[in-house]
Amino acid sequence: MTVPFEKYDGAGNDFVVVDADAAPVEDRAAFARAHCDRETGVTDGAGGRRGADGVLFLSLTDDGDPARVTMTLVQPDGSVAEMCGNGARCVAAWAAARSAGSTVAIDTPAGSRRAVVDDGSVAVEMGTPTFDPEAVPLAGDAPLIDATLDELAGTASAGLSVTAVNTGVPHAVIFVGDVDAVQIDAVAPPIRHADAFPEGANVTFAAPAADGFRQRTYERGVEGETRACGTGAVAVAAAARRLGRRPDAADGGWISVSPPGGDLGVAVPDDGPARLRGPAAKRFEGTLPAGGEP
Repeated sequence: MTVPFEKYDGAGNDFVVVDADAAPVEDRAAFARAHCDRETGVTDGAGGRRGADGVLFLSLTDDGDPARVTMTLVQPDGSVAEMCGNGARCVAAWAAARSAGSTVAIDTPAGSRRAVVDDGSVAVEMGTPTFDPEAVPLAGDAPLIDATLDELAGTASAGLSVTAVNTGVPHAVIFVGDVDAVQIDAVAPPIRHADAFPEGANVTFAAPAADGFRQRTYERGVEGETRACGTGAVAVAAAARRLGRRPDAADGGWISVSPPGGDLGVAVPDDGPARLRGPAAKRFEGTLPAGGEP
C-alpha cells in the first residue's frame, strides 16, 4: 500500500504532509522514522535534500473561512510534538489551498492556533510564552532565568547561562556572541537531557544581529540541529524580552529571528499571543510506502 504525500517547506523546516482522512497510516511512528531519515528517507528524485523534520498528519474538518484543520506532528524519532511553529505555518498553507479563504484555525495538542495566509507568507498565533516552572516543565519550583546548571559541570555545556521557556514546547535558550562558533552537536545534548528538564528540552542558541537575532536550534525528537525552528524563534524573542536584550521593535512589534534556513518575524506583545511569520510553500508531491520501509 502506498500513501500520497506532499512535501512542504517553511523557512528551512521541511515536512512530509499526509491527508490523514484520505490515506490512514496504521503505524505513524514507523512511517515517520523511515521517511524522515536524512540518509534514506523521502526524496524528490532530483538530488534534493533527503528526509524531513517530521510528518504532518492532517485532517481538514471545515473548508470554510476560516478553515479548520487538526494537526498531528510525528517527529523523526516517532514521538509526537505538541506544537511546531513552522509546521503550523505549512499546515495553514496546505489548508488554505483546499478551502474558501485565507484564514485557518489549527487544532494542535498545545491548543488551537489561528493562522493567516498572504501571498506565500503565513503568520500564525503561537500562544503566550511562559517561564512558569510547572508549565515548561522544570524539575524545580523556581523559574530558570539566565542561570547556570550545576549538573552540567564537566560537560561541553558547563558555564552556559540558560533561560527556560515554553512556547508550545520547552526550550532552553542560551545567548552567545556568535552562533556559528557553537559546536551544537557537542554542547546541546547535555542540556537537552539535563535532569532540570524532566520531559527534555529543545536547545536554542541566539546571537544579536542588526535587526534582531540569529538562531540555531537542536530539536528534541529530531535529536539534531534543524535548519529552522519556529517555537525556537519565539523562545528567543520571549527570552530576550524577559532579559532586557530585545532590540527596538518596529513594524508593529515584529523583530527578525534568522535560523540557517531563512528569516522569520516574531512578535511578543505585552498581552495576547506571540506571533510567527515567514514563508511556507509546497515543494513536490508523490507516494510513499505505508508500512514504514524507505
